[in-house]
Amino acid sequence: MDAMSDVWEHSDRAVCVHPGWQRLHGWASISASFFAIFQGPPIQFVLTAERVDLDGDVAWVHVDENILSTEVGSTVAAINVFSRSADGDGRWRLVVHHGAPVTPTQE
Repeated sequence: MDAMSDVWEHSDRAVCVHPGWQRLHGWASISASFFAIFQGPPIQFVLTAERVDLDGDVAWVHVDENILSTEVGSTVAAINVFSRSADGDGRWRLVVHHGAPVTPTQE
């Protein structure tokens, strides 16, 4: 949780959408959601198809999160938006995370 807290912006503009969840606003709601997720069975994320785009003080990262656990295996297409901190430290903070489940295609 410390690492998650360190990367997220702690403001009301922070937004998170986990697959199948309603939109969460603000760090308090977002941190509670990750705390709940981390209390469940161990989850491993294998990230693929990473792409980073940068425009001034905003960056967005597209990634496929291949999720492995004892209960589930799935892929989530995620978009993460980062903003460079305006408080003078110049750090990048996560402002938006949106994850959507990827439906397997039939071959």
